[in-house]
Amino acid sequence: MSHFAPLSPARRGFLRQSMLAGGGLMLGIYGDNANSALNKVAKPQGPEFTPNVFIRIAPDGRVTLISKQPEIGQGIKTSLPMVIAEELEVDWKDVRIVQGDLDPAYGSQGAGGSTSTPTNYTNFHRLGATARTMLVQAAAQAWGVPYAECSAASSAVLHGPSQRRLAYGELVARAAALPVPDPALVQLKDPASFRLLGTRIGGVDNAAIVSGKPLFGIDVQLPGMLYAVYEKCPVFGGKVVSANLDAVKSLPGVRDAFVVEGSADLKGLMPGVAIVATSTWAAFSARKQLKVVWDEGASAQHSWDGFAAQAQALSKQAGATVLRKDGDAAAALDTAARRVEAAYSYPFISHASMEPQNCTAWFKSADGTMELWAPTQNPAAGQSLVASTLGIAKEKISLHITRSGGGFGRRLGSDFVVEAAAIAHRVKAPVKLTWSREDDMRHDHYRAGGFHFLRGAVDSAGKLLAWHNHFVTFANRIERDGKSVLQPGSGASLSGDEFPGRWLGNCLLEQTALECSIPMGPWRAPGSNVFAWVCHSFIDELAHAAGRDPLAFRLELLGDKDIVAGTGERGQPYHVGRMRKVLQELAEKSGWGKRSFPRGQGQGIAFHFSHRGYIAEVAEVTVSKQGVLKVDRVVVVTDIGAQIVNLSGAENQVQGSLIDGLSTLMFPELNIERGRVVQGNFHQYPMLRMPDTPTSIEVHFLKTDFPVTGLGEPALPPLAPAVCNAIFAATGKRVRQLPLSRNDLSWS
Repeated sequence: MSHFAPLSPARRGFLRQSMLAGGGLMLGIYGDNANSALNKVAKPQGPEFTPNVFIRIAPDGRVTLISKQPEIGQGIKTSLPMVIAEELEVDWKDVRIVQGDLDPAYGSQGAGGSTSTPTNYTNFHRLGATARTMLVQAAAQAWGVPYAECSAASSAVLHGPSQRRLAYGELVARAAALPVPDPALVQLKDPASFRLLGTRIGGVDNAAIVSGKPLFGIDVQLPGMLYAVYEKCPVFGGKVVSANLDAVKSLPGVRDAFVVEGSADLKGLMPGVAIVATSTWAAFSARKQLKVVWDEGASAQHSWDGFAAQAQALSKQAGATVLRKDGDAAAALDTAARRVEAAYSYPFISHASMEPQNCTAWFKSADGTMELWAPTQNPAAGQSLVASTLGIAKEKISLHITRSGGGFGRRLGSDFVVEAAAIAHRVKAPVKLTWSREDDMRHDHYRAGGFHFLRGAVDSAGKLLAWHNHFVTFANRIERDGKSVLQPGSGASLSGDEFPGRWLGNCLLEQTALECSIPMGPWRAPGSNVFAWVCHSFIDELAHAAGRDPLAFRLELLGDKDIVAGTGERGQPYHVGRMRKVLQELAEKSGWGKRSFPRGQGQGIAFHFSHRGYIAEVAEVTVSKQGVLKVDRVVVVTDIGAQIVNLSGAENQVQGSLIDGLSTLMFPELNIERGRVVQGNFHQYPMLRMPDTPTSIEVHFLKTDFPVTGLGEPALPPLAPAVCNAIFAATGKRVRQLPLSRNDLSWS
């Protein structure tokens, strides 16, 4: 059965059949997660070979590597196999990458939080090194020479003294008969000898993408497949009262239309009406004739203006929760030489990934199995949600991971997966559910809006003396341990360790939640994407109030300690020494303080520790007298550890983060009226266009001795404060409300 190229034939069948037929060497990783699995590496024997593998070497020398993480544009389908290929000493031209389906043998298969690289990097080195070791052992045995006289390079083993050479394909049978060494004991390559890692390698799917080959979830095709749409209440949490189902069923191409009762889970199967048809066009056309009477519930009274008024009133009261209290911030503020007060706010925004949510599901009533094809960042969560919602055992649910047309955290949710599964469960045929752009924008799991009411003070010497942040955020009411509680949205809860919380003797961080029914979820660099803007913009305000250079003010605030310990349940150490070096390198690369800018031009700086990465950025901008902004130059210095895996991919991630961050700063916002999102498509929700991107982006990587980490998120947070601080330097105007389009930047 051919669904589309990357999924044909099914992974399990492909690996099992090719192993039995081809007599290749396979190394599997087994266990509940990648760490424990690596200690259980085993050499399969004949029919005992299983699909729980990452490496396959065929007798003709072809190397197949399994990419287990979802590919959402971050390049992980290329970079992680590069790690194996480096240790395996294979030519990249000989390597074929196959996307793995959801399988517990692979360990964790999520793509979020910039975790794919740090959680797999060392393990994948060991796996490649284990295979290389076995191939070298096989060659040494074949020649009857000591192992130490042999080495691997370019998909072959070489014997130094005799200059003999055996290609990997020639060693498959002999290597397959060897016992597998303990992966923890194999010799890893010296990073100084890396030939592949740190070079520029194009994405393995690039050619298919630019030529329009089917790769994405929305491309899946199955024999006899039907097509579905799903109408939900425009007010979050609303329920179906009635619908003109009979009229819809009579429309051309419509096979069925029915109400789905759903649940109260804002991120699960919400109530709605499904329409199933013979084509996407027929389903979309029929939906235009659908008329639903909704019970909108109490949430229909919610509005952004109402939330803003509540936040303003709450700002005059003590916070509901004290996140951090050091010293006496109130007293220090009252007696300080200089005091600054400011209110910062930002709206709800959508992920707006280019490929709208979709999923293909096929329920086979004969054996009670459910097969899914989904562009998901979190396949295991999708499987679990379908199992719990529809009462199907997890082992009867298989999930094929397709490439995603963008994710940014949205596809960590699985509502679109369970919707498709619920429709297929009734239809008993393969069904592809496709969301419209309006569905995608009005039924997102949004980045939460927020309101920060800040007070800060500096002493007579210009040092930061006190900091008070009352954060008014948004939360959903949930049941936990039999109690009804308010749960802030993902990235909508401030940590007591948020900078500069641990650095001051007088600091008060408070939080108050506004209850809402708006579903919220992780959005690229959750929390950091807005907290960096708030905190580093306000730090800049205080630096200017103190009459200090913004960089010198920040370096003084960081202090002389190399590490500041984390506190509380969510606390983690902050390596000040790494950030200090990043800032010092940034000052040199950007020429900070070495140039004078005319009125209307300026330079701003910001840094942030996010997702294990230490990153700082300088932005240079021009603002016309009419208030038109142009970002002329952005300089970035990053410390993400000892090794850049794929230089091309790393540069792409940083550049993409900056452009994404600038777009989010400038344009998008969602308005809430009568409990519903007003915006529905890109004509109402503009994104950054090519002429608005920075004229120059300079990316610099510091190579340090720290563990390798991810890069999908940490470069985004500093962009907004760096640009806003540059705007102030150019115009004297502070940006305290997002998006930027709400601000008048004109000057005279």
